[in-house]
Amino acid sequence: MLLNLPPIPPTRIDFSEDDSAWIAARITEVLKSGRLTLGPYTEEFEAVFSTYCGARHAIAVSSGTSSLEIILRSLDVAGKTVLVPADTFFATAAAVIAAGGRPVLMDSDIATMSTSPEEIARRITPDTVGIVIVHIAGIVTDRMPEIMALAQSRGLWVMEDAAHAHGSTLAGKHAGTFGRAGSFSFYPTKVMTSAEGGMIVTDDDELAAAARIFRDQGKASFHQNLHIRMGNNWRLSEPHAIIGLRHFSHLDEMIRNRRRIAGIYNEALGAGRSRFVPILPPEACHANYYKYPVMLPNGVDRSAIKAWLRDEHGVNCAGEVYELPLHRHPVFAAYDTGDLQQSEHLCSRHICLPIFASMTDDEAHRVITALRAAEEREIGRG
Repeated sequence: MLLNLPPIPPTRIDFSEDDSAWIAARITEVLKSGRLTLGPYTEEFEAVFSTYCGARHAIAVSSGTSSLEIILRSLDVAGKTVLVPADTFFATAAAVIAAGGRPVLMDSDIATMSTSPEEIARRITPDTVGIVIVHIAGIVTDRMPEIMALAQSRGLWVMEDAAHAHGSTLAGKHAGTFGRAGSFSFYPTKVMTSAEGGMIVTDDDELAAAARIFRDQGKASFHQNLHIRMGNNWRLSEPHAIIGLRHFSHLDEMIRNRRRIAGIYNEALGAGRSRFVPILPPEACHANYYKYPVMLPNGVDRSAIKAWLRDEHGVNCAGEVYELPLHRHPVFAAYDTGDLQQSEHLCSRHICLPIFASMTDDEAHRVITALRAAEEREIGRG
């Protein structure tokens, strides 16, 4: 390992001693109160998150996955088709199926890891009711205005899977606020976390009201045991809300730090300076850099180069986004349209460099040194 330095992790979650003490004191408070779910800390978390995003409503739920399904149930997708990118996490398409709909997979736009208006247009059928846009790696495609115009012209809604995109914006507008609703995840790998949890943001009063019913077993109200929708136990607990509130208070600072590290990578790898080509956000996108994806040179074996970076330089690359497109997972094999080549290429040809809020400049330069050495030695070529 280079100079016997400690390894660089792919990512890291940071809570200071002050954070831990703040969280512990408030969890103790709610334990004494007995109000352990859907209480004042959940309401506060919702209020600050909706204000931050510029949305009228924020509804806290148990996970990013449940936030997706709740939105889709609120939009009544049962028996209808919904366009979903092939390059996304299992939950995006699984939520459509769980809500009674059928996902139709779309190919990728490699420039932004999203999809294009042209691809959306060719997938629309008479049964299509909506489109899911996924902001992969925290990048908001600069074609969102075109996508929204296309959806409006065809009478379709747009929802956003913004699980990666807390704080990302396009021309000042927050991810999650372009369409009818946006879904966020607070899983521990994300830019901010509540340990487990998710959030729905929307300006639609009816959708927000339905979401609050769905998250609490479909009950008419928290204090009324009358079930009016086929909901589930999708509540966020007060301890999770407390953790989320505290981590959220650092979100802008954490994004600034991630962008500083990304700037070092951009300077070294961008503008044709390397055969490791970063997928950079569009100029109008202020990305949170949840991931830093880099396309590999042709002929380089991904497993081999990741192993060499780890073993020789202590550089541990993050998991891909994503290693396989959805139709290559057995559970979604029936949804393979046979023409998703860009998604397959994108998924198979990239790695994600280490990036996290507490990463140092020296660590970022170590990553660049390792990549340059790999390039000079042609590591990973057969």
